[in-house]
Amino acid sequence: MRGHDRINTCLPDELIVEIFRRLDSKPSRDSCSLVCKRWLSLERLSRTTLRIGATGSPDLFVKLLARRFLNVRSVHMDERLNISLPAQPGRRRGSGHSTLSSLKLHHVNDKNGAEDGGFESYSLSDAGLTALGEGFPKLEKLSLIWCSNVSSMGLISLAEKCIFLKSLDLQGCYVGDQGIAAVGKSCKQLEDLNLRFCEGLTDMGLVELALGCGKSLKSIGIAACAKITDISLEAVGLHCKSLETLSLDSEFIHNRGVLSVAQGCRSLKVLKLQCINVTDDALKAVGTCCLSLELLALYSFQRFTDKGLRAIGNGCKKLKNLTLSDCYFLSDKSLEAIAIGCKELTYLEVNGCHNIGTIGLESIGKSCPCLTELQLLYCQRIGNYALHEVGRGCKFLQALNLVDCSSIGDEAICSIAIGCRNLKKLHIRRCYEIGNKGIVAIGENCKSLTDLSLRFCDRVGDEALIAIGQCSSLQYLNVSGCHQIGDAGMIAIARGCPLLTYLDVSVLQNLGDMAMAELGEGCPNLKDIVLSHCRQITDVGLAHLVINCTMIETCHMVYCLGITSAGVATVVSSCPNIKKVLVEKWKVSPRTKRRAGSVISYLCVDL
Repeated sequence: MRGHDRINTCLPDELIVEIFRRLDSKPSRDSCSLVCKRWLSLERLSRTTLRIGATGSPDLFVKLLARRFLNVRSVHMDERLNISLPAQPGRRRGSGHSTLSSLKLHHVNDKNGAEDGGFESYSLSDAGLTALGEGFPKLEKLSLIWCSNVSSMGLISLAEKCIFLKSLDLQGCYVGDQGIAAVGKSCKQLEDLNLRFCEGLTDMGLVELALGCGKSLKSIGIAACAKITDISLEAVGLHCKSLETLSLDSEFIHNRGVLSVAQGCRSLKVLKLQCINVTDDALKAVGTCCLSLELLALYSFQRFTDKGLRAIGNGCKKLKNLTLSDCYFLSDKSLEAIAIGCKELTYLEVNGCHNIGTIGLESIGKSCPCLTELQLLYCQRIGNYALHEVGRGCKFLQALNLVDCSSIGDEAICSIAIGCRNLKKLHIRRCYEIGNKGIVAIGENCKSLTDLSLRFCDRVGDEALIAIGQCSSLQYLNVSGCHQIGDAGMIAIARGCPLLTYLDVSVLQNLGDMAMAELGEGCPNLKDIVLSHCRQITDVGLAHLVINCTMIETCHMVYCLGITSAGVATVVSSCPNIKKVLVEKWKVSPRTKRRAGSVISYLCVDL
């Protein structure tokens, strides 16, 4: 009511802060903070998470944020991200003074003219890490991704101040043993630790960490750490009895280390291994000792056989998620053992295991009724009858991904369509035996389908898409490289799938303006569209598309011979949410560049 502030006079601070915390997006919270000074102050108190880029003087940025947001519990810093700072009031885009310079001046004023020389770095340094610890003492979760200038000195300072830390991600940071030892000494509540690509670490640091906070640790990730050996894993097995997740990618780990973890960490639930020197003996120990194991992922294993998987099947009855990637010595017997022993399996991925064929997957279909997701990549020996059994036995299957499976055809897809009517996601790439018949069956039977990708399936044409048009819940569609698809199929999609948000029709030579016009009428929620190499689409079709699809954020139209600079200008002017356009450089006029400003990100391609 005009002249009466019912909200601020009646609601206490605590209630308004709780309301801000329940807002579903950052823009909504930002808008609320502009209402009045009280809301600005309270909205800052409601912020518990910050995501910061680690380039562009982040040391200074951390110090400024610490003054404004007092209740932060989680900070994510990634050197691959750029800091996005708001423009200064009254300053035009492109003026000579950058926002970063303004922030530096602000910092100088607060210091009464004495600028802190320690805040000149353009990537996060130890000084920034010290400021982080001083500014956010209640910190519980910290991610420092590829912050290469951070060393043990900064980590020691942080650990001493952030004693409530529960999660620490140091991926790609060149920290040493002293820093990790300090974390173990001070952060007694630490549960999750990621040390992937921390090349400066040795066994000494990890042993000290295990001695210091091993009782609380639940998750450890190690990759490409050449100086970490079985000695570290022996310490983990001895002191980290509550460990539930272990991810190892190392050629310097052998059976001894994995055996120690298996025997000492019997609560292990997640195990991911890419260790070329580990053999069946290690997996036998896991199968014998880790009876609570739920997820097992084995990558590029050269030295173990069906014996290891047989031990997993015999012992790990709670296994739900299994990934086998490039495990060349595994055969159908491995999947048979898993099928017999692991009845609760819900996820299976077989990638490049060339000795696994139809019989192995048949056993999964017969014995694992809870399977909800199946990924088969480069499995040349798996044929139609395997998926026939999956269709018969796995009624709850919701996602199927097939890549380069040359022995799987329409018969298999029909069996899936008839038996797995709850299917929501189907991705097929370069499976040349699959054509219209199989996809038509999907459209007629799987009415809950939301995600369909048919990339470079030469036998799929308009008939298939006309049937898919019956799936009114479809949101994602990729038919890139399916040369037989033309306007008729895409018109059926436009008329039957109003919820579509993503569409890739690249390299469709028979697709023209009529389909674009129908998409504009029928798919107003479209956000991302890929039109590259569609030679029959012109400016006219593009104009009909964007006149109603005003929510488009990305549009790729490289090598579309019928689209000119006028079409590009139409996209930019008609789509207020546009963020990225992929187009040849010569098709972008100076006026379009000026109109787009810094909002649109051009990826230019010269002919």
